[in-house]
Amino acid sequence: MAEREEPADGPEDPAPGGGTPLDEEAAWAQIVAAYGEDAPVGTGEWPDAENLPAAGRPDGGIPAIPRHFVIRPPEPGPRDYELAEEDEGHFEPPEPPPLPQADVTAKFAWLAVLGGPVLLLVYVLLQQPVPWWAMVLGIGGFLGGFATLIARMKDRDEDGDDPSGGAVV
Repeated sequence: MAEREEPADGPEDPAPGGGTPLDEEAAWAQIVAAYGEDAPVGTGEWPDAENLPAAGRPDGGIPAIPRHFVIRPPEPGPRDYELAEEDEGHFEPPEPPPLPQADVTAKFAWLAVLGGPVLLLVYVLLQQPVPWWAMVLGIGGFLGGFATLIARMKDRDEDGDDPSGGAVV
């Protein structure tokens, strides 16, 4: 790739209008010197290409726009609502009813479902050979207890006489 050759007097770009080249060093020095200061109003140049004719003006100039505004305090909204300091009544739920007592059959079924696998797990953790009676009691207890719990489940239709299932219209 060929490099661009620059003139012997330095890298100067011609001005966009074909006039004298822009002195970049002087422009940067001016920008740095004026850094942090407020620019005086009306001293900047406005390019002619940016001056657009205003609609409805015979001379094509830009109409004067009034530049004033009124600051009003914001109107209170729904999130500006403040609660009163007094307590209007704290809701305390009533005590829940006691749990229903399980019958003896359900208690033995749960004992079999949980106790059967625990019995087999104890033999495995102790690294002892599992006798035939422990195998029958563990697997049979689990299957029998599980079948008993499933068979004793209530059907949803038995709970009430409401044909709509409790829906309120």
